[in-house]
Amino acid sequence: MPYSNTIPTEKIIQRLQFENPWWQTSAIDEQLQRLPKRLYFKQFMPIIQNIDLKRAIVLMGPRRVGKTVLMYQAIGDLLSQGTPAKNILFVGIDNPIYTTTRLDDLFQLAKKAGGLQNGQVYVFFDEIQYLKDWERHLKTMVDSYPQVKFIVSGSAAAALKIKSTESGAGRFTEFMLPPLTFQEFLALRKKEDLISFQNGLFKVTNFKALNHQFLDYINYGGYPEVIFSSSVRENMAKYVKGDIIDKVLLRDLPSLYGIKDVQEMNRFFAYIAFNTGKEFSLERIAQESGIEKNTIKKYIEYLQAAFLIKVIHKVDEKAARFKRITYFKIYLTNTSIRSALLSPIDYLDEEMGLMVETALFAQWMHESTQDLRYARWKIGSSEGEVDLVRLDPLRQKARSCLEIKWSNRYTTRVVELKSLLYFCELNKITTATVTTIDQELTVHYNNLQLNFIPAALYAYQIGYQSLSK
Repeated sequence: MPYSNTIPTEKIIQRLQFENPWWQTSAIDEQLQRLPKRLYFKQFMPIIQNIDLKRAIVLMGPRRVGKTVLMYQAIGDLLSQGTPAKNILFVGIDNPIYTTTRLDDLFQLAKKAGGLQNGQVYVFFDEIQYLKDWERHLKTMVDSYPQVKFIVSGSAAAALKIKSTESGAGRFTEFMLPPLTFQEFLALRKKEDLISFQNGLFKVTNFKALNHQFLDYINYGGYPEVIFSSSVRENMAKYVKGDIIDKVLLRDLPSLYGIKDVQEMNRFFAYIAFNTGKEFSLERIAQESGIEKNTIKKYIEYLQAAFLIKVIHKVDEKAARFKRITYFKIYLTNTSIRSALLSPIDYLDEEMGLMVETALFAQWMHESTQDLRYARWKIGSSEGEVDLVRLDPLRQKARSCLEIKWSNRYTTRVVELKSLLYFCELNKITTATVTTIDQELTVHYNNLQLNFIPAALYAYQIGYQSLSK
């Protein structure tokens, strides 16, 4: 019997009916109904409900952070609000049965399957990057069907980010779903009572318990499944490597970019994971890894596009950018990746400082980090560094700065913060933040106000502020 790559239409229709059980039951699966919603759901749902905005929503983010569940929960909300069940379509594009079918054809087949009646329609395409030229077809559909709200998602964000920017101008609205923030981690664990909100300020009720949760977050906390499954948590290495890392490094990125030496990129990522939060240069990476500099540039680009790493660039002691980018820092977007690839860490491990720094940086994943830098300089025999500097995007001047420490030492030894003090004085910054283990106080030194705050509390605050915008 000759091979045929054409799937019979009736089989596709049957699959569409199977994937949309609410056409018969008017409800999503009970197990999905019981799952708690991520805090980002409150930001996601109003964009879907804004039918006056004639744009498709492109839901982006790393693997296993809950994008598909978020879409199902949105469907559940639409149903509970009275949206006709047959006016909601969900299609999992990663199923090979769909990969040779155009988006518009799937839309028409859904009508034949009994869905998509008159009135406002909501169409969810999950893992859309598996469909060739999806962005061009989706743009056309947004123009052709003004009564339809399209919501699409994808994990191989390299394709999504680049193609939505190039082809979807004015037609797509991007929504970033990051790994769990520390605030969400506490909320899902029902531990938010460790932090109270009094008179406009956050107060910690039990520092020891909060830091225990923070350490768990660093080691295990990026993925919702890990919180709810003790079996996954006990075999974290297999879960992260097999279900997340390997699928991105060995399947998604090679298929998108034609990477030939996937093992080399795998080793490169392990090297980055081990050194998260450190300063790099192309020369140093090339020397230590044996990989050519142009290849390293491509790997960094691909890993950023897949939301596995984030690069930030350096400014000097006056917060000025360097004309030639030779040094930069690389952070994992999720600290639990490192713990899974190597081993979980403890409070006293020497890596704790960099892991805290990586965890804090990850709290900004949902919003743009274009104005975040680190400062490092060398003047004669004098060297200095400030961990994080936020620039004023208009004036390109330092607006605020943060020194990340996993220590209480500096609350009584402010003079040892020489680089921070020098940077603030030179850039006329009057307030700076320094993290601690569990000490919270304000210290005035010359014309500078130093706000010391526990790292765990600061992580919570960043996530809270991101969701409040």
